[in-house]
Amino acid sequence: MHVALLQARLHLPDVSSLKEKRQVVKAILDRARSRFHVAAAETDEQDHHRIAVLGFAAVSGSEAHAREVVSKLLDALLVHPAARVLDHELEAL
Repeated sequence: MHVALLQARLHLPDVSSLKEKRQVVKAILDRARSRFHVAAAETDEQDHHRIAVLGFAAVSGSEAHAREVVSKLLDALLVHPAARVLDHELEAL
């Protein structure tokens, strides 16, 4: 079993409240779960309305496949209209 992890720090420039942030973050996490079949959660910066830190994990029988899944997920985040990726970290276990 192989696990690939992605942690992404996002800037949400059009968000003006924590309520709006929750809506945007929920949409991103739900889409990641359904499209890429990953575990996903907001992992930090819950009290800052314009910054979100999201964590994703893909489990596979192949390390290459797990890495491919999180790489494609990162590509999707990089073009997301409501969020700008400030920083990210990829890791395979």
